[in-house]
Amino acid sequence: MRVALLGSGRGSNAEAVLCAQAEGRLGKAKIVGIYCDIPTAPMLQLGPKFGVPAFFLDPGPFKTKFSPEQEAFWADTLSEHKVDLVVLAGFMRVVKAPLLERFANRIINLHPTLLPAFPGLDGIGQTWRANAPEGGCTVHWVTAEVDGGKHLGQSRVVREASDTQETFAKKIHQAEHALLPKVIAELAEKFSGR
Repeated sequence: MRVALLGSGRGSNAEAVLCAQAEGRLGKAKIVGIYCDIPTAPMLQLGPKFGVPAFFLDPGPFKTKFSPEQEAFWADTLSEHKVDLVVLAGFMRVVKAPLLERFANRIINLHPTLLPAFPGLDGIGQTWRANAPEGGCTVHWVTAEVDGGKHLGQSRVVREASDTQETFAKKIHQAEHALLPKVIAELAEKFSGR
């Protein structure tokens, strides 16, 4: 299963997936490209480090969404690269029709809360401010509803009395780094059996 990693920043989740691949934990999945919407994002440096092609693709003029033309360009590029699964790993744009149609039921997202609680931006901050007794992360299918697709896996993180928002966030990120490669490997196993 040919996998594309889409992100917008440091790329810590993408790095966790690439490490899992290097250690043989992705099973029948292969990362074929890193795609980023910010030309200076550290995520792009993961390409040379792991021997995976890394691309900056222009998203258009908007901050949190694509222009329709650029989203179609991204969909065309991923299709040309024969991508089977698109993984949103810290990707800070809302995905709409061109990508959702071209990659229907083939886009997953990692969200830093126990969905359906706290969808949208700043999930960890939302969880913290709500004094929730636990947080965590969810991998889900991407649909037109933001953070609304069917869940593929969740990891729970207990909020300890000694936690600060920073330590709580760190534990959630560790859970993300374990969950995302696991779900990709499981999907690759199902994909190979089709």
